[in-house]
Amino acid sequence: MSTTKIYLFVASMTVVVALLLTGFRMATAEQAEINEKVFNKRAILKSLAEGLNGNLDDISDEEVQAIFEKDVKQFVIKADGTINEELAAENVKMKKEVKKPVEERNLPLFVYANPVSNKTYYITAVRGKGLWDEIWGSIALEEDFNTIVGVSYDHAAETPGLGAEIKDNSAWVALFTGKKLYDDAGNFVSINVRKGGAIPGNPHQVDAITGATITGDGVTKMLESGLQLYEPYFATLKAGM
Repeated sequence: MSTTKIYLFVASMTVVVALLLTGFRMATAEQAEINEKVFNKRAILKSLAEGLNGNLDDISDEEVQAIFEKDVKQFVIKADGTINEELAAENVKMKKEVKKPVEERNLPLFVYANPVSNKTYYITAVRGKGLWDEIWGSIALEEDFNTIVGVSYDHAAETPGLGAEIKDNSAWVALFTGKKLYDDAGNFVSINVRKGGAIPGNPHQVDAITGATITGDGVTKMLESGLQLYEPYFATLKAGM
């Protein structure tokens, strides 16, 4: 076989493989997007584990979808407290939103109405920077927009056994339940992941993870900057109560 024929054969095979890969990617793109949305919804509901009275690991993807369809309302709000009615919260890509100027950002808000307790919970989304890459989370609040019901965190590349514990250490995650965003005077103070341990009785602090100071600092900054953006909208809800 001549060199020219070999080059033509290799080129032809390269084109065929590229076309097959493109076709496969296009064929699976829709299902991949569905899977990503279910994964995100499960993470959102995980912040409500206490409110749901159950373990999210024990329910199917179909059940996750059913909870969202039946008991969860979605809103997209702007930093000025207005609602963006042209976008669904589950379609908001926080990775892109955090790169926009604050006044242009879309903030997803999920409102879960527990059919058993008749309580309503508000789930916010926050995103920040850890030691190596981005970190993010869902923060569920009581109807007072002050008390944390639960949290769910994730990360792109934090160190296993250290920074990755923000996702993997359920005992540490549980420390956020019951913590307060506002002081007694009504000032927003957020939650501090405190190196050396939270001061006993302080409702605005949780213990830092040993050996993961920078990741913990990232969580602190993420909560402060991310949750504060929801204040104008929550103020309108409080005014209407």
